[in-house]
Amino acid sequence: MALWKRFWLLGSVVWGVVCLLNAFTIVAFSEEGEAVKAWQPLALAVAVPALAWLLLWAYFRLRRR
Repeated sequence: MALWKRFWLLGSVVWGVVCLLNAFTIVAFSEEGEAVKAWQPLALAVAVPALAWLLLWAYFRLRRR
């Protein structure tokens, strides 16, 4: 496995854990109607690593040529 993929995996796991902790904290300590705010960190937990993968993949793909 390439080094950038290992670092991406490590960063994604850390990012995901922090986002999940943030979302669970919002749900645990929010009022009844405010738990909807927890969807933003959950969406970011998926979107940011996916975008980082796409950008890194494109960079190393173009650099190889």
